[in-house]
Amino acid sequence: MKLASLRLATVAAFALAPLLALGTTASAAVQTINYQVRASAFGQTAELVLNQDIDSNAPASAAAGSAVAVTIDPAPNTVPAEGGGYEIREIKNLSLKMPVPANSTFVSATATGGSGLGSTPPTIGLEGSDVVLKIAGPLKGGTAFELPTVTLNLTAGSSGTIESKLGGTSYDAPGLTFTTVITAFGFPVDAATVAYPSPSPVLTSTTIG
Repeated sequence: MKLASLRLATVAAFALAPLLALGTTASAAVQTINYQVRASAFGQTAELVLNQDIDSNAPASAAAGSAVAVTIDPAPNTVPAEGGGYEIREIKNLSLKMPVPANSTFVSATATGGSGLGSTPPTIGLEGSDVVLKIAGPLKGGTAFELPTVTLNLTAGSSGTIESKLGGTSYDAPGLTFTTVITAFGFPVDAATVAYPSPSPVLTSTTIG
């Protein structure tokens, strides 16, 4: 039973891969993000590393006090239908954190477009020092989906550099979380998945001045 539980947790971790395909912004270089992933089911955990390219876009420079927009435009993807011999029924309750960059002030954030995300519209807003995109789902296994386009609207500070990054520093402080529902032995099983980027590269950099 312990081995089966560990396999289920590993399947849940692999289900993360298509959800990380963020970005098709032409003017920014592609960043390869190494996500440390931990999935848990039946009291067991499994860990692995997922590599994912991400494109982001922001102005190279901005005057002090001016508006700065950081945009992430997700590409279409497909939720896997199975993994490791187990059916993936759905993915739900996705939460993606994006810290408000230093040397900037948060103004607003928008999440527009998207498809295949369930009947509940995605939400985005400021929670503490993070902008958090939430998707209730469910995203059904084997179906296509597209995450919404995210725009962070900021005001440049008086000096310095505005550097945008993805959230998360550890399994205890993850930047991405969701629940994968797997069919095991004929029953639905919820597997919690947490992830953080390591290393966490700078996605965009805007010089103030």
